Amino acid sequence: MAKSETLAARLKKVVLLVMDVDGTLTDGSILLAESGEELKPFHSRDGIGLKLWKLAGHESAFITARHSKSVTRRAGEVGVRDVVLGSADKGASLRTLCTKRGVTLDQVAFMGDDLQDLSALMISGVSIAVADAPPEVRERVDHVTKARGGDAAVREAIEMILKAQGRLARAIGHFLPK
Repeated sequence: MAKSETLAARLKKVVLLVMDVDGTLTDGSILLAESGEELKPFHSRDGIGLKLWKLAGHESAFITARHSKSVTRRAGEVGVRDVVLGSADKGASLRTLCTKRGVTLDQVAFMGDDLQDLSALMISGVSIAVADAPPEVRERVDHVTKARGGDAAVREAIEMILKAQGRLARAIGHFLPK
């Protein structure tokens, strides 16, 4: 996707935030219990960030290469409507999701952390990587967060986008006493 507009102009168009899970919403650790259950350490501030995003009138989605019940559960907890599990091609999954949602790629911010995310990062309107992403990813995105994956990097990205759209203060207002 040719990105001739400034980042500030592209941030204003974003209505759908799509994220990788492992290494973006988590620190990349995959904990396997003896029962076979997969456990993931999600950051609570990312959850509040996703609630801010929804309060601002936007939608979000997860696209992950893994199959995990904990991802589906977390999505339900934070109001994420679409979850794509087991994606072998995140760019193709993103295109399908955009068609389903009726949005264009330039209305999407995609956030990831590693090489398997590049196909989606490279076609989204705004591409964001976490601070601890490898150099091959960081050098190809529009923005790199200060926070590492799993350390409220998603919240940081959400606040950046909402601030650029002039919607952050109003969304935060939902948490203030009336």
